[in-house]
Amino acid sequence: MELALLYSGGKDSSLAALLLDTFYDVTLVTAHFGVTDDWKYAKDAALELDYQFETLELDRDVAEAAAARMVNDGYPRNGIQQVHEHALESVCEMGFDAVADGTRRDDRVPSISRAQAQSLEDRHGVDYLSPLSGFGRGAVDRLVESHLEVETGPSEEIPKADYEGELRNLIAAEHGPEAVDEVFPDHVQSYVHGRR
Repeated sequence: MELALLYSGGKDSSLAALLLDTFYDVTLVTAHFGVTDDWKYAKDAALELDYQFETLELDRDVAEAAAARMVNDGYPRNGIQQVHEHALESVCEMGFDAVADGTRRDDRVPSISRAQAQSLEDRHGVDYLSPLSGFGRGAVDRLVESHLEVETGPSEEIPKADYEGELRNLIAAEHGPEAVDEVFPDHVQSYVHGRR
């Protein structure tokens, strides 16, 4: 069976790929809005891990609405959730048997409820999988440490292809760089360079 995994090039989505490839033909799919070419980081990571890779361009209006919401809220949570749900809906339309993401049990955002997962499956005729949903942060970190070569650091310094980079770019263009600092708290990101 063919599965599309929403992929950022980070440790969580990379570990999800490793867990799923025993059972599925995994294609890593990076969803983007065409704001930057950050998707290339995910492509490089996918090649290092030896997975098929595709990109999916999303509706830019969704990114702009999410960025505006983040600025209004003063934090990224609701905007990131909005973008992730749009990305899942879009990847469900690509014709794969199953779709997955790298969300973990302890993630506050993005997260997909049981009702949302069932709705995706019913409306699109696909299986939705979240292979890390039973794994806490410590378990994920230990598995990643033993199976992947990972670079970590401050979000604004680590190459990545998640939604954040493009959303930061949109916010900076519309409201200035200081708005980006007000919306996004300091946090650590990861980028995978290959398998151990």
